[in-house]
Amino acid sequence: MKVRKAVLPVAGHGTRVLPASKSIPKELLTVVDQPVLQYVVDEARAAGIEHFVFVTGRGKHAIEDYFDEAFELEQTLASKSSKADILKDLQRTKLPPGAASFTRQQAPLGLGHAVWCAKDIIGDEPFAVLLPDVILRAEPSALAQMVSAYDEVGGNVIAVNPVPEEQVSSYGVITPKSRDGRLIEMSGMVEKPAREDAPSNLKITGRYILQPEIFGLLEDQGKGAGGEIQLTDAMVRLMETQTFHAYEFDGEEFDCGSKTGYFEACVAHALEHPETAEDAKAILKKYSGG
Repeated sequence: MKVRKAVLPVAGHGTRVLPASKSIPKELLTVVDQPVLQYVVDEARAAGIEHFVFVTGRGKHAIEDYFDEAFELEQTLASKSSKADILKDLQRTKLPPGAASFTRQQAPLGLGHAVWCAKDIIGDEPFAVLLPDVILRAEPSALAQMVSAYDEVGGNVIAVNPVPEEQVSSYGVITPKSRDGRLIEMSGMVEKPAREDAPSNLKITGRYILQPEIFGLLEDQGKGAGGEIQLTDAMVRLMETQTFHAYEFDGEEFDCGSKTGYFEACVAHALEHPETAEDAKAILKKYSGG
């Protein structure tokens, strides 16, 4: 089946970027001129995603408002011919009618629980999961690359990218079985292994294409690391009956859930944006002493 729907878990408190996320959802922190979440949604739309399921929590109503129509603002911009380009950018943020659903995760019980909250909206079809604080800059989009791989092999597909071996203990990594170019058949995954025990240096990178059978496993999945219901634990169980492939996407990752990752994303995108590139270079030169 075609991958039409995507789950975006946006209920997290954003503790790694406090106090910025105290009153603003971390997913709406801006990178140059648009929120982190807009980059993620754009990536998914470029992959053919038609319906977005946002798993929200208390204090996240601004996310729903962001993807809605801003009638008064649009009318004001439309009345000024000099604002035509800004109006066009604003209108691009709206999702079509019926293309978004919002459901609540009442308690922070983990990523696996957040995904499970979307089960009745997803139904009995494959779906994507995109972590909303991770920007993957790629062309074609990282999820589009994964969808192409999924169309070839089916089953379940997760995005990976290599990290230095001395950093593997900070991430979940996969156990490769065989490889064909960027597509890797998996036999397992390990959460934060010791460097000497790591089966690879291929880090799981916040993008998944999963079969709906994962919901039945999440239904009775016990608590794992951190006392939370982990998506990884359910995927390991699903791997016993279904195929899993990793796809080493061609692109760059920016973890905007951390202060340094967010800063790097701002710098990298400012250097590429046509309105800010030259000024960004001058500012970096000024503060680097160059």
